[in-house]
Amino acid sequence: MIITLRIQRERQGANFFPTLDEYARYFCLTEAAVHRAKPDVLIMHPGPINRGIEIASDVADGPYSVIMDQVTNGVALRMAVLFLLINRSRETAAIETEPSVQPEALRRKAG
Repeated sequence: MIITLRIQRERQGANFFPTLDEYARYFCLTEAAVHRAKPDVLIMHPGPINRGIEIASDVADGPYSVIMDQVTNGVALRMAVLFLLINRSRETAAIETEPSVQPEALRRKAG
């Protein structure tokens, strides 16, 4: 599996590399790099893609790419995780506010 990361140019106040051309020359995932990977490689990217900078278009749209599935399912996955976390928090809060219940054996000894 090859997972490329996204350059968030809109959030960069400073240049972390001299030019985008230089970045692409050294780090862009190209077809030549993919040919060196295993034949059943999967290629992922969180999207949106800066084509030609982070990943070449022929790779992003190629047979090993699962980028569109990743992006499509990413929203539903994040929604499901948030749902579980919110409900877990509610359950935890409900348990913490319930009065402490002693086991039956302890009640017999006390009573």
